[in-house]
Amino acid sequence: MHLACPVATAWKPDRVVEVRPGWQLGDEELRWRFSRSSGPGGQGVNTTDSRTEVVVDLAGSPSLANHPVWRERALAREGPSVRVVASAQRSQLQNRQDALARLLARLRAATDPPPPRRRKTRPSRGAVERRLADKRRQTLRKQQRRTEE
Repeated sequence: MHLACPVATAWKPDRVVEVRPGWQLGDEELRWRFSRSSGPGGQGVNTTDSRTEVVVDLAGSPSLANHPVWRERALAREGPSVRVVASAQRSQLQNRQDALARLLARLRAATDPPPPRRRKTRPSRGAVERRLADKRRQTLRKQQRRTEE
């Protein structure tokens, strides 16, 4: 994988990224933007486009069209597009890797199946009796503290 690029704003990954087994995002679906970042970096912060932004259009994604269930979940949870910004590192390469990793994590979370519904349960008879007995004990304890006036 070759990530060096002479013009930072023209960089595109030269690979296909697998989000889930069977769902791969090609470089044509990822829109990358690079800009100057605030924060640490000394004088280099003024000259290096290290802030990285990656956007995926979920509504128009051809790779997601083959997976209607994942598409529906992702659109419901994330909206028509997902945008991730990374600027924590001084290096554009590290920010690119961080942004891509966070994007994949968000897409995986967005397409996860919903958690199972909670099964409604009632407290057992013994648990109810213990709770009521504790309440009676606490009432007696507080009544014994009272002084008769």
